Amino acid sequence: MSLSAAQQGGAPTWRETRMEMAKRLKDDEKLHLFDGILYPVVICPAENMEALRTLKARSDDVVLLSFPKCGFNWMVSLLRKMLVAVKGKSFSSEMPPQLEFCTPEMQKTIEQEPSPRLLGTHCNMGRLPLLSQSIRDHKTKMLMVFRNPKDTAVSYFHFMNSNPTLPSTQWDMFFLDFLTGNVPFGSYLDHIEDCSKLVDEPNVMTVIYEDLKEDLAGNLRRIARFLDVPLTEEQLQAISAKSTFSAMKENAVNTHGKFGNVLFRKGEVGDWRNHFSEAQSQQMDEEFNKRLAGTKLGALLQYDTYCK
Repeated sequence: MSLSAAQQGGAPTWRETRMEMAKRLKDDEKLHLFDGILYPVVICPAENMEALRTLKARSDDVVLLSFPKCGFNWMVSLLRKMLVAVKGKSFSSEMPPQLEFCTPEMQKTIEQEPSPRLLGTHCNMGRLPLLSQSIRDHKTKMLMVFRNPKDTAVSYFHFMNSNPTLPSTQWDMFFLDFLTGNVPFGSYLDHIEDCSKLVDEPNVMTVIYEDLKEDLAGNLRRIARFLDVPLTEEQLQAISAKSTFSAMKENAVNTHGKFGNVLFRKGEVGDWRNHFSEAQSQQMDEEFNKRLAGTKLGALLQYDTYCK
């Protein structure tokens, strides 16, 4: 894996440039509202979000949908390795995987990219009507990745405090903001609720972060079948060996430059127990049960296994 441009003494990468820009902002300047949802102003300015309204999917795209800190970058790496191994597809390391991070000019480049394209977003699909409709019309393959809400909250909290593009925060305040959706990209529970409407669509696959941790090779095999990507067992095992969380964390400086240490922290299941008070745990339990108890997606998340 090649080093970032900055590591080689060249121009800073896209991520490194944005991080430096953000360091010049005060915390109360780092977020902005767009259609009632908070976004990081440096990496998701209004012009990006506005341009995103017109982006459409193709029938042979792969669309990745995941709330922040649910394994998005892990899945991007897995999917890129799979497409490279089977289809010889190349990817620009400078092109950010999230569509909302792309400037209007970058989005025009994406529109011209040859197939198959890998399109990813943290945004609720309800906020991207043309993309959502084109996915339905073309039966575009979409992967939805989820993580248990308590570990997601803890990972997001640490991300807020280590990422210069986001304001820093204290745990008790962050917990309330996370629960009410007053965080970048809005409410995770809203996100899960909205995605529950898509879970039975034949062109949609649900991937659970904890399942990836438990059996990466088995889940890669399942994803490959869903995407009609004919990986050999040798290819699958090679990708799996290079793609454990620990392997990606060790290689993060090569793949993501200075941002690597921000993106990959622990990746553990159950770290929420080191942060949640008993009252906070009960509050999250009540909110989850009120919204998702009895739903198919709620069952797939195995909340009682990972959050009790």
